[in-house]
Amino acid sequence: MIRAEYKDKERIVGILAESFNDNKSVNYIIKQDKKRSQRIRKLMEYSFEVCYLFGDVFLTDDKKGCALILLPDKKRTNFKSILLDVKLIITCTGLANLGKAMSRETKIKKLHPKELMYYLWFIGVDKKEQNKGIGTALLKEVINQSISMNRSVYLETSTMKNIPWYEKFGFKIYNELDLGYRLYFMKKE
Repeated sequence: MIRAEYKDKERIVGILAESFNDNKSVNYIIKQDKKRSQRIRKLMEYSFEVCYLFGDVFLTDDKKGCALILLPDKKRTNFKSILLDVKLIITCTGLANLGKAMSRETKIKKLHPKELMYYLWFIGVDKKEQNKGIGTALLKEVINQSISMNRSVYLETSTMKNIPWYEKFGFKIYNELDLGYRLYFMKKE
């Protein structure tokens, strides 16, 4: 696993946009119109930028998988973060979905712990390379990184088939949220 450089942004956005194209949680906040795929890319660009500023962005050595990590205690409101938020609203959620997106984020934050966390925001593998162990190797390295920082790993998933995969690594569901779809909160200590 390597720390991504800014020049890797397009590769990472491509992997994540494709991996999360049908994701319930992602599509919940994305304006559903003919530009939906472009809007998902914009969400992944936003997520890359936020994690690049306030966390970590990782690639597998072969650049076929990636992980976006946010360190919420490091996140600060500054001019750049405000611009990113405004851009997200304009290019991704749209004004009509803004209330729904903000309500969702408020509910999620209420269920997050009040401890230092290593928040796995997104993890994905190039669609052509899935089921070859790339994601497994990447997740193991993410866990090792969290251990070196003495932080528990937290994540959410709305994809039922991912739950047993995370559980293989010691993650446990610690909460759920009904948003018209189930969002499962998982933690690995």
